[in-house]
Amino acid sequence: MQRDVRSHLELTVTEPADLVLAIGVSAHYEPDHESFTAALDGAAVAPTEFTDHSGTRFQQLRVGAGTLVVDYHAHILGEAVDTIDAVRTGGLPYDLFAYRLPSRYVESDVLSPTAAAEFAGIEPGPDLLAAVSSWVGTQLSYVPGASGPTDGAVQTLLARQGVCRDYAHLCAALLRACGVAARVAAVYAPGLDPMEFHAVTEAWIGDAWRVVDATALAPRQTLVRIATGRDAADTAFLTVLSGRADLDAIEVTAVADDLPYDDVTELVSIR
Repeated sequence: MQRDVRSHLELTVTEPADLVLAIGVSAHYEPDHESFTAALDGAAVAPTEFTDHSGTRFQQLRVGAGTLVVDYHAHILGEAVDTIDAVRTGGLPYDLFAYRLPSRYVESDVLSPTAAAEFAGIEPGPDLLAAVSSWVGTQLSYVPGASGPTDGAVQTLLARQGVCRDYAHLCAALLRACGVAARVAAVYAPGLDPMEFHAVTEAWIGDAWRVVDATALAPRQTLVRIATGRDAADTAFLTVLSGRADLDAIEVTAVADDLPYDDVTELVSIR
């Protein structure tokens, strides 16, 4: 499989700012071509990169006031490097604990009665993933701009509408409430329309993380991982740590040499 991903961001920095971006593909990939450039009023800005335990790569930029333009491009041949063995000897036991707990946008404790009522008798496994994905997909309407940046799974269910991150939060909350470790992944999604950064849920079933995407807007087989975490607080493409920066424009593209049919009943992992 060949996949080509790009992102272009334009920001107006009105106060000196400390920014952290998560737009590069995960460290699990070995792109045959990759570039990251940032320029403030035309002058190059060098990022400081760091990586978390899940392989998310962050680019930190400290800039003064001005117009900031960021461009990223990666071309990937093949799939992500299989890190399951490494994870088993490292962070997996903690992850399977941490990703069963409530978090900032995934209030699985509050939604536990809902999960018990809707999914009683369904054992953790493919049937539960299909049931949660189908239920969330029928309960919510995909409405761009319908949710706010601080809305979590509970508010999403009350509003009955949202965007991909809201779907991902609600799926993760219901799965955690059913005793399944679930996390959120930010991805490039070939085939997505309208094209944007995308968010999906991953659930630990058997011996692997399996994708749940209740939006069904892009084939799961072609997703390219960017960031992984508890919820949007860990996977945002832009975080302003200090100062002020306003996002003026964003353009994302993601293409693959093949867009397969995605049977939502099949178990799929991000590769």
